[in-house]
Amino acid sequence: MSFSSKVKNEVCRYEDSGREEALTQLSAIMKVSGTLSFGGNKHLSFKITTENPAIARCIFKLLKVHFDIHTQIMVKKSNSFKKNNIYMVLITEEMGIKELLREVGVLGEIDGIMQIDYGIPSELVNKENLKRAFIRGAFLGGGSISNPEKTYHLEFVSHNQDYAEQLSRLINTYGLTSKVIQRKSSYVVYLKEGEQIVDLLNIIGAHTSLLELENVRIMKEMRNNVNRLVNCETANLSKTVNAAVRQVESIKLIQKEIGLGRLPRNLRDIAELRIQYPDESLKELGELLNPPVGKSGVNHRLRRIEKIAEELRKEGR
Repeated sequence: MSFSSKVKNEVCRYEDSGREEALTQLSAIMKVSGTLSFGGNKHLSFKITTENPAIARCIFKLLKVHFDIHTQIMVKKSNSFKKNNIYMVLITEEMGIKELLREVGVLGEIDGIMQIDYGIPSELVNKENLKRAFIRGAFLGGGSISNPEKTYHLEFVSHNQDYAEQLSRLINTYGLTSKVIQRKSSYVVYLKEGEQIVDLLNIIGAHTSLLELENVRIMKEMRNNVNRLVNCETANLSKTVNAAVRQVESIKLIQKEIGLGRLPRNLRDIAELRIQYPDESLKELGELLNPPVGKSGVNHRLRRIEKIAEELRKEGR
């Protein structure tokens, strides 16, 4: 089961919905995954389609408990390569679909003419619990979330630009920074930051999934930190080794060309130690001197030795 399906299944188990919340959640689901049809004698019907059986059961339960609508769920095989079942919740005119569509804000009436409204009705999101219910329904109807082991990405897909922009503004009232992009004929509201996706999972009540994502984030951050430390240590080690090799080569050149005895005593002492202990750090070399010398003092002497070697190289050209 995908992480996205896990989140949706958890959200479907949310049990604290009153009638207002149920109405708002259904509004969000119906606006993104519903189809309005006119049959014979202009009879109206509405079909909600999903590939997730938990969402179909959730819709069935909300309609039955809060609106006394005893609908039916139809199942058919998908034509796609995935071969998943498709679940359809059908609400007919006899069941009271017309009144429900008015309540959820899908159908509006202007000058006596019925029109479909794709926007988010302000009266359905005028309370904190209703805002959360709408975002929850929008995720069930058209949302998805990627596997956090691979990448952080949560999105809501809609075919209406106004709805997508209104949903983005609603989400951003929680201090998030969702954005809207067009993808072919769809409009996508998305979040790409792990921390903001965690916040949104909290908003829709997916707390178990939230903890799972947080665990993944912590593990990934630990791995990244370890990799950074290893890379840093490797880089420092390489730098130290390269410097030591360069210093030994310079000392051997001086020894060959003029002899170490021509060097001042302080330079000769550190040169002899470097030849004797090629793998020691500057600090360790300084501790071997009598009297001991600090790291910066050792570095200064070895730089003078390298400068002398460079001058000898130039003279030998």
